[in-house]
Amino acid sequence: MVFRIRKVTDSTTPGNATAVRQVQAILRHQFATLDAGVVDDLPVRLRDPLSHRLNTHLLVAEGADDTVRGTAVVYFAPDLNFCFLDFLAIDPRKPGRGVGAALYERVRDEAVALRAHGLFFECLPDDPALSHDLERRKVNASRLHFYERFGARPIANTAYETPLTEGDDDPPYLVLDSLGRETLPGREEMRRIVRAILERKYAGVCSPDYVDRVVASFNDDPVVLRPQRYVTKRRAATARPPRPPREGIALIINQDHDIHHVNERGYVEAPVRIRSILKELDRLDIFKRVPSRRFSETHIKAVHDGRFVDYLKRACANVEPGQSIYPYVFPIRNQARPPRQLPMRAGYWCIDTFTPLNANAYRAARKSVDCALTAAVRVLEGDHLAYALIRPPGHHAEQRAFGGFCYFNNASIAANYLSRYGRVAVLDIDFHHGNGTQDIFYHRKDVLTVSLHGDPSFAYPFFSGFRDEIGVGAGTDFNLNIPLAEDTTPEVYTSALETCLQRIRDFDPHFLVLALGFDTARGDPTGTWRHRAVDFRRIGRAIGVEGIATVIVQEGGYRTRTLGINARNFFEGLWQGSRIEPPRRPVRATQQEHPIRSAAALAWRNDLREADVHSIRDLVTWTGVFSPEEIDVAAELVAERIAHGPASGYHFLIAETDGRVVGFTCFGPIPATVDRFDLYWIAVDPDYQGQGFGAELLRRTEAMIEGLSGVRIYVETSTGRAYAPTRKFYHRMQYRKAATLPDFYRNGDGKIIFFKNIAPTKV
Repeated sequence: MVFRIRKVTDSTTPGNATAVRQVQAILRHQFATLDAGVVDDLPVRLRDPLSHRLNTHLLVAEGADDTVRGTAVVYFAPDLNFCFLDFLAIDPRKPGRGVGAALYERVRDEAVALRAHGLFFECLPDDPALSHDLERRKVNASRLHFYERFGARPIANTAYETPLTEGDDDPPYLVLDSLGRETLPGREEMRRIVRAILERKYAGVCSPDYVDRVVASFNDDPVVLRPQRYVTKRRAATARPPRPPREGIALIINQDHDIHHVNERGYVEAPVRIRSILKELDRLDIFKRVPSRRFSETHIKAVHDGRFVDYLKRACANVEPGQSIYPYVFPIRNQARPPRQLPMRAGYWCIDTFTPLNANAYRAARKSVDCALTAAVRVLEGDHLAYALIRPPGHHAEQRAFGGFCYFNNASIAANYLSRYGRVAVLDIDFHHGNGTQDIFYHRKDVLTVSLHGDPSFAYPFFSGFRDEIGVGAGTDFNLNIPLAEDTTPEVYTSALETCLQRIRDFDPHFLVLALGFDTARGDPTGTWRHRAVDFRRIGRAIGVEGIATVIVQEGGYRTRTLGINARNFFEGLWQGSRIEPPRRPVRATQQEHPIRSAAALAWRNDLREADVHSIRDLVTWTGVFSPEEIDVAAELVAERIAHGPASGYHFLIAETDGRVVGFTCFGPIPATVDRFDLYWIAVDPDYQGQGFGAELLRRTEAMIEGLSGVRIYVETSTGRAYAPTRKFYHRMQYRKAATLPDFYRNGDGKIIFFKNIAPTKV
């Protein structure tokens, strides 16, 4: 049986909502005694992944008909860097060989991608002293045997399997899969992890005394796993180790592209384009070739008018081999009555006079679609990057029209496919505007379309791609065009690209579809810009740093002398950027497991004490997003205010509870300005984030600034991926973007400046 495994990112998109309902049915069927609230709560955990201080990851194994065959529910504790497998369940009504093993392997891969120190889960015991029912004990032993094949074994010499109520049968072991790591967790780390499992997963179930007793029983340093009982060491060693994350870029090539060869003067969309790119990509070791799959035509007709698709198929089938039909009659006066003859009807479905129909155009275009959809499926199944190297291209193909060398809109078909499983952004960086992509998604808000291109005042397609085209209806503000001048320099382009990426960050997509054109290169016969190889490397890196699972679909690029070199540099930059990890919050020695839920319960003060130097240093460190230099600056500002008072130019607002500082702001007047203030710092303890404390802290700060006669506040932050939540926060608090300074902090990390008027500007 063929099945795929993918991550479910939310419970709202059609494909995900269906999957979640099926998962809930499987869990209810397989775990009849499970508290109904645990299953019902699954969509909530997906919407608010840290609501229980455990980030929920839901994996499903689906058949070709999208029927869920099995599921795994995994929790990740980002503060302690461990994963906990809560459920691994197979639907007994739809059994399939290997589903459970494949799911568990994917769970291990997911844990490695999260850089978890270990994968923990519970298994019922195979010890007669703990499990008195022989038949149930056999089932328990079978499960332990299954996991032992992967090297996962119960942790020995602890009291974890102590029953909650004396006399209870089958108390679970705590099992550890070290994920191939040679070093097991030490005693103190293990105690923190066990406490987190018992207090977060079983909140309200385990008494404090029980938790303390179990935690204290972990004395081995490092922990010790039970000896292998079911699988020999030799056989266990043959289990596939977890795969490192982002191990390569899936490369899917339209092997039949050269059947579509228009050997006529001026037709630059030639087979040599693919050969030029492949010659240079073969020099890299970052690609893994993947064969194209065959997909139903329904995916094409979900994006294109069915009559248009049928016409292309029929018209191409009727053209003599070696001949081409060029549109030359355009029935704009009466589109309701297309010409009866197929050759005359070409203009009814086309936007220009230079895109021909021939015997192989439909077949080649159909294979391009298959490649783009294969790339989409690879990303859905866990690949971080997948590249469809195809021709003919597609981004000029509209719902009911071909043109610009394009027949079917490959990128849009892939984006539409992925939209069933999460939010999708399409970024088009071809020199020419993707009028087809805009046309297809212009009314939709689940797919954001962003295009950076030559101004249509001088560049094809001339009628589409203007700045004021922002979408209509539900799609209003979900289409962004950034047309650039004929003589745009790489420096200007870089700044415009950052604007595109910022809009995509604000949209926060699960998937990115990149319509990749190399016709922005110096000397391209269809473009006017001057990108060199180093510029393409920089562009690739900027996109890769965003860290979004990305489908890359080849569009234009026609200067074959440099095409391959530019492609190689782009993908080197993309690969390097994609491997940059965001900073991770450090482990704290103690955690407050039940933070207060009301900002009104906090104590607020604007005076500083000596102890605040250390308290604020610790708080800024715990957020996990600031560099050591920035942390030092925060502490120095506190010391400066304590030493010099208001003369320092720094003001503070501190929120605390039970003497613990859980949030603060630092602000002050901007020198040489009138009534303008800078917000230098705002930080909230991670235990209190997501509860409205940050918004309350900022509102109170704004009131203090207004009391100091301030009328406008400026705030600066990074354009980096780790600061995306910060930027969203300012947008939510009605701060507007004033400027973006590319590469301000370092290459690829710019500064974005926000402002807000809090009082009428004085005359």
